[in-house]
Amino acid sequence: MRAAARLAPTRPMAASPEIPGRPDQGPRGHLSVLARELVDLIGPQPGETVIDCTFGAGGHARLVAERIGPEGTLIGIDRDPVAQARFQEFAAAAPCRTRFVASEFSLALKALQNEGIRASALYMDLGMSSLQVDAAERGFSYSHDAPLDMRMDPRQSLTAAEILNTWSEQQLAHMLRELGEERYAGGISRQIVARRPLNTTAELVDAIKAGMPAAARFGSGHPARRSFQALRIAVNGELEAIDAALPIAWDTLEVGGRMAVISFHSLEDRRAKRFFNDLATGCVCPPELPVCVCGHEPEAEVLTRRPIMADESELEANPRARSARLRGALKLREGETA
Repeated sequence: MRAAARLAPTRPMAASPEIPGRPDQGPRGHLSVLARELVDLIGPQPGETVIDCTFGAGGHARLVAERIGPEGTLIGIDRDPVAQARFQEFAAAAPCRTRFVASEFSLALKALQNEGIRASALYMDLGMSSLQVDAAERGFSYSHDAPLDMRMDPRQSLTAAEILNTWSEQQLAHMLRELGEERYAGGISRQIVARRPLNTTAELVDAIKAGMPAAARFGSGHPARRSFQALRIAVNGELEAIDAALPIAWDTLEVGGRMAVISFHSLEDRRAKRFFNDLATGCVCPPELPVCVCGHEPEAEVLTRRPIMADESELEANPRARSARLRGALKLREGETA
């Protein structure tokens, strides 16, 4: 395995001052979801190279860094400039060697793979960071009035406003239905088109409410939750990025290494589940054949037959963990195309 380049100097890392003893806590009280469960699942060992594909506020990375120690290397990936600044703070105090790649994770993983870097453990936290949600001016939250932006990478051109004000009613309805699983997609899309131009999140929330039956506005959760999810996924191409990243991440993993994925809605979780299950599949012969002739062997052992979810103590401290699902797999061998 080639050592990671441009490694930062190391010194002991102190626990976060907000909640003593919670190294999974990032800046300003951000708590990473299922942090200890994830670290236990991937089992990082001293001296290993671990890739954090979605660094965010660094809560998971802090726990991993403690495990891999001064001879280990943690490589962080994130396309959000705020995360890059957080990584610099993390690296200055990390008890391991560090490196950061500022890019969408499928592109970053491919670049690392082309360098010959292999990881002993690798993980993805597919949820949106609370640092993004809480930055009202970025337009991710329906709780704050802000410009319709929603870009995880401010350098990209496509914004939420452009989608809402240029896509057809049919395109909008399809997006809301497929990416947000919104049952009132038709009515909401009609209201969006009728109210153009939309410029702020408050205007979008009003359009969403107007496109729903009165009874649906007072159900469980905020009425705009699904629509905001769909729009954020569309702006950032999140599902396409996941589909591209999963196989590259697996190829970057050493045999005997472990990979974990934390997802926050069914569209993400289904992808992770299907990906790991496909890798763990053995014989692929037609069922009518009496004996196996394909010789296909599984590449993975699924470590989570059921997803790991937050317990009551974590939900009490961090309600955002309620929808989190953690899945993982152990790499048994290289694939035929690796």
